[in-house]
This record gives sequence, C-alpha cells and structure tokens, in this order.
Amino acid sequence: MKRQTFLPEDYRPAEDEPFMNDRQLEYFRRKLVAWKQELLDQSAETLEVLQDSARNVPDIADRASEETDRSIELRTRDRQRKLVSKIDAALRRIETGDYGYCEMTGEPISLKRLDARPIATLTLEAQERHERRERVHRDD
Repeated sequence: MKRQTFLPEDYRPAEDEPFMNDRQLEYFRRKLVAWKQELLDQSAETLEVLQDSARNVPDIADRASEETDRSIELRTRDRQRKLVSKIDAALRRIETGDYGYCEMTGEPISLKRLDARPIATLTLEAQERHERRERVHRDD
C-alpha cells in the first residue's frame, strides 16, 4: 500500500526538484482523477439529456435538428470515453513508475507539457516526429 503524500494546495511541480518524485506523482494523479471525474459527470448529464430528448417530435425539421444534436452528443461522448481510457492508462503508468517518461525515447516529458496534457506519452519532439511521419504516410 502506497503511503499518502502531503501536497500543499498551491503546489506546482518545479524543474528544480527531482523528476517524478512522490509530490509530482501525487499532483498528476490528483489532476488525472479530477479530470476523469469531470468527464464521467458530463457523461451522465449527456445520457440524461439524450433520454429526455428521445420524445416523439412530429415536425420533420425539428426531428432532423434533434437527430443532428443527438449525433453530435454521441460523438462527443465517444471522444470522452476514449479520453477516460487514456486517463486510466496514465494512472496505471503512475502506479508502475513509467509516468512522465517518453514511450519512444525514454526521456523525461517536460513538466509544462504534462501539466497542460497530463495524458501525454511522448516528449514534444517525439510527438512532432510522430505527427510528421503520420503526414508523410497519409500522403502516400
């Protein structure tokens, strides 16, 4: 059982402390858990809205508009579901000690990048290389 790490409310990871120390890991763990909870709450709201809007709308234009809204909601919901699985993967990396390190190079991912995108698995440079490679292969 991992012991609880004290974290001041105003704590922000800093470059001058050891990379991925207990405080940084706890900071990112809390950030990920809060983000996941927010997505799950939004998900529940979406389901309620979709169930409420499942009524029979006689006007064809209104029905088309409602179907478009439902489609957008479902696409958003699918994106959120994928995001939740990425958050779960990041939480597992925290548990295994792999969090914060690039999957491609093994180098530390910058704290600024992780703070902005806590599910990041690549350094900015590796991400850019990956995206350039994707563009090249997509153009073939």
